[in-house]
Amino acid sequence: MAVTPVGNPYVESSDLVANYPGASEALAERIDIVGVNPFANAAARDAAIPSPVQGQMCSLNDDNKGYRYDGSAWVLFSGAGPANFTNTATGTYTTGGIQYKFLTFTGSGDLIVDQAGFADILVIAGAAAGAGAGGGGGGHLVATSAYFAAAAHTVVVGAGGAAQTSNAYGFPGVGSRIGDYLSIGGGGSGNVGPYVGMSGGSGGGGGISLAGGAGFSGIGNNGGTGAANSNGGGGGAGAVGANGVTTTGGAGGAGSSSSITGSAVTRAGGGGAGGSGAAGAGGSGGGGAGVVSGAVNAGAVNTGSGGGGNWDTGVGGAGGSGLVIVRVVV
Repeated sequence: MAVTPVGNPYVESSDLVANYPGASEALAERIDIVGVNPFANAAARDAAIPSPVQGQMCSLNDDNKGYRYDGSAWVLFSGAGPANFTNTATGTYTTGGIQYKFLTFTGSGDLIVDQAGFADILVIAGAAAGAGAGGGGGGHLVATSAYFAAAAHTVVVGAGGAAQTSNAYGFPGVGSRIGDYLSIGGGGSGNVGPYVGMSGGSGGGGGISLAGGAGFSGIGNNGGTGAANSNGGGGGAGAVGANGVTTTGGAGGAGSSSSITGSAVTRAGGGGAGGSGAAGAGGSGGGGAGVVSGAVNAGAVNTGSGGGGNWDTGVGGAGGSGLVIVRVVV
């Protein structure tokens, strides 16, 4: 009886018939170890293999996934399937014949993953406050098949920029992250004087006759430029902020839509800017509208949308806080 280079036995023509049962048994035992043997569920597998050896493999019919014994536990093949979290799911839904569960973080916390694998994520940073110009929307980061090891992963939901108390720039937003995936806070808005729009996830609008800030490619857009008697709109995740035109403030850039929770929702719009004659609208997704004077408009909470600007006082609305959503296949 001989063996292949990887150790599988076989019968040669020179072997005696009496050797055949031993060869067959050795081959069957070898297949038990290296083959991907199917079982109805984990309980059936554990009953059939009470003492697995490192490298042994199997598949389970109840979840249609493959497992390998790593010496201490049965684990999914690397890259074989979705991650699983043990946090209480925010919701579930089915689309395209695939069932998902998702978890929405509106504040900081931990994602507890008990099964390593892949997940889809949406990470929206906090947005900037308005000043005279509109605040930039928070970065809108989308990642599909993001890998998560079995561990507790830190989740940070960034705050929106606080409303300014003096005639200066609008405070930028704070970044959001989950594990190693980071989204950048919205760029602070400009104002009269030397206050250009600041760069960020999406850029803040520029003050009077000043440029808007740059948005970060892939997660946001630039802020608009101010004119002689108006300010620029804050950039949004879906579009640049509009430039101020003569006495009309620029509108905030549109937000971006995501269906990660099963329904399309637009978030991370830019704030509208103030102008001497008219103000710009807030960007779709929760951007605060600009005003000529009077009460200011904040970006919507947990949308990462920028605050609106105020022409009269140069003190606009606060930026909206961010949000993190994780989705896995069930």
